Amino acid sequence: MNGRTLTGCGTALVTPFQRDGQVDEAALRAFVEWQVAEGVHFVVPCGSTGEAATMTPAEHRRVVELTVEVVAGRVPVVAGAGSNDTARAIAMSKEVKAAGATHLLHVSPMYNKPPQRGILAHFRAIADAVDLPIVVYNVPGRTGSNIEARTTLELARHPRIVAVKEASGNINQIADIIRDRPPGFSVLSGDDSITLPVMALGGDGVISVTSNVTPRLMSQLADACSAQDLATARTLHRKLQPWMSAAFVEPNPIPAKAALAMMGKIENVLRLPLVTLGDASVSAVRASLAAAGVEGF
Repeated sequence: MNGRTLTGCGTALVTPFQRDGQVDEAALRAFVEWQVAEGVHFVVPCGSTGEAATMTPAEHRRVVELTVEVVAGRVPVVAGAGSNDTARAIAMSKEVKAAGATHLLHVSPMYNKPPQRGILAHFRAIADAVDLPIVVYNVPGRTGSNIEARTTLELARHPRIVAVKEASGNINQIADIIRDRPPGFSVLSGDDSITLPVMALGGDGVISVTSNVTPRLMSQLADACSAQDLATARTLHRKLQPWMSAAFVEPNPIPAKAALAMMGKIENVLRLPLVTLGDASVSAVRASLAAAGVEGF
């Protein structure tokens, strides 16, 4: 990929916390290094998977700084900076730019649910204020509103809005964006389970939750799709499918953090209102890791 275009598998990184609730900087450093070594194409700190909603601004910036430091230019760092307050989103964007992020991830405003013209105004204001390429994140299940295809395509005309992370689950909407997007605008799946069909339609990759635990396999899946090697892609998808399902047996990132704790990568600590994985779901997560061939399961 060039300096702006995003392709392949990007991991929506979990944020490791210590038992006292503080950011576990040592675990974060090791985790980011492992992700890059396993072949992910870019990393995404401080999104919803990273529990950014419970971070202080100082913690948010620090997590991005550490990620940038460990990555050391090897892959892009797409830092979450979203807010349903446009002024706050701009301020956080400037902070993570100063911390070294190469791209910004901005979720559509949640809770206040602006109309489509408000969504356009929100993203344009950010793009006009901060000189970094922006990924638009459409996740109606969390925000309560959908970014319609025509709105995404209108945003794609802005020179600093370079990609969309599409987690609407609406394959027809995603296909419309892929068909009509301008050159150089990336369409990234925001749902692991539809990475294969999105990329088969011409999409460019995925921002993945499951790659927190299986970075090499998800990166190989994206590579196979990019090479139009559908036989290999189908084989990898089937191997990963149990984990793709188990990763969402409870709200993200609860299962991902449980799995990483089982692997010894992090402590299984989340910030309220998130809680650790329920006992009834542990066996499903373990079985899915065994099916994916994760070492030790």
